[in-house]
Amino acid sequence: MNAPAVGVRAVAWPLLGLAIVLGLWQIGVLLSGVAPYLLPPPTAIARAMWESRDMLAAAMGRTALGAAIGFTCAAAAGILLGSVIALIPFLRRSLYPLATILQMVPVVAVAPLLQLWVDNGLPMAILSAAIVALFPVLAATIDGQASVDPGLRELFKLHGASPLRRWWKLDLPWSVPTTVTGLRIAAGLAVIGAVVGEFVSGYGGARAPLGIVIQAAMRDARTDLVFAAVALTTVVGFALFGAVSLLGWLLVRRWHASAVNESEDRR
Repeated sequence: MNAPAVGVRAVAWPLLGLAIVLGLWQIGVLLSGVAPYLLPPPTAIARAMWESRDMLAAAMGRTALGAAIGFTCAAAAGILLGSVIALIPFLRRSLYPLATILQMVPVVAVAPLLQLWVDNGLPMAILSAAIVALFPVLAATIDGQASVDPGLRELFKLHGASPLRRWWKLDLPWSVPTTVTGLRIAAGLAVIGAVVGEFVSGYGGARAPLGIVIQAAMRDARTDLVFAAVALTTVVGFALFGAVSLLGWLLVRRWHASAVNESEDRR
């Protein structure tokens, strides 16, 4: 079976599953007679999304911007800090457990403190997204670089390679598959962090992102609009996850090709 057919099937099955879920949802709401403000049918959500398409599109763009910038900052900081911690055993023993403990603190609990450090609006969403997305990248980078083959480390040491050169030529490429996994996890968390930051910051008006749209719709008992905004946050998460997965696939493919070439050269 060729690659395009496999790709079509990979997309078709989830879409079929989604269609079945939406159909059952629509039928269940109609037959049960549940009030629309408690659980609107998918058709009402689609109608609300279409009627408010301009406002929702602008809000989705602002949420996507905050999540993307926060994720990028977390990715860069996580890879750099993780590399330093993995390189120095003392830091790995002392800072890594501390980072694990800090990750257990819900971002909702510390979000009000973030208002003291940054301005409301986009900076708040970026910082909240970065904090949530940092640990998966940090942990994946540390685990990946700590698992480097000791024999290869000795080989680099034997040839007099500096720690920086060894990191660039050995540790960083070796940890690519593990780091990519951490980046995929962080991509989804960044959207969650951005929306939490928007909830706390409370900025609205013409610059309202999806988090504020959700809050305003809840106050107005517009459950259909709430579901529409939540669905768009999911779209943002899928888009960011897809972009990271594509980049990760390219990096892993290149890493695998380099490993195969080096193995053939040794033969």
